[in-house]
Amino acid sequence: MFMKSQKDFYSGLMFVVVGSAFAVGAQNYEVGEAARMGPGYFPTMLGVLLALLGLGVLVRSLRHGGPDGDPIGAIAWRPLCFIIGANLAFGALLVGVPALGIPAFGLIVSIYALVFIASMARPQSSPVESLVLATLLALLSYGAFVKLLSLQFPVWPQFLTQ
Repeated sequence: MFMKSQKDFYSGLMFVVVGSAFAVGAQNYEVGEAARMGPGYFPTMLGVLLALLGLGVLVRSLRHGGPDGDPIGAIAWRPLCFIIGANLAFGALLVGVPALGIPAFGLIVSIYALVFIASMARPQSSPVESLVLATLLALLSYGAFVKLLSLQFPVWPQFLTQ
């Protein structure tokens, strides 16, 4: 039986692989049971659900699809690189990378960097739009994580708070 939708087939396959990997990886923790859940229970269940969802999408791809088989288009390299780069920059700036000599810049600077780098994934992005979004996201993140949840991580650059 040949696939009628390449997009659905490869999406379903990706879901099955990632879900299975999470379910198998969570077995390193105590899983427990529904009444007494261990730390591995939730990731195991999510992995299994993701794999089952992927299996459903994969099976559907063999039955339903467009007239030309819904071929996969070219990889959008620009958005892929900027979105991954934005997440890497966020992580590196949030707590720093001592091995590379990068100090911790904290939550606020990291969010601004994340938004501005990710906005470059869209060719017609506006700096004003990014500034407004970054400011709103920084304020809401500060309020939610620092004030409401009392999480302990750097908010401002390390060299300003010493």
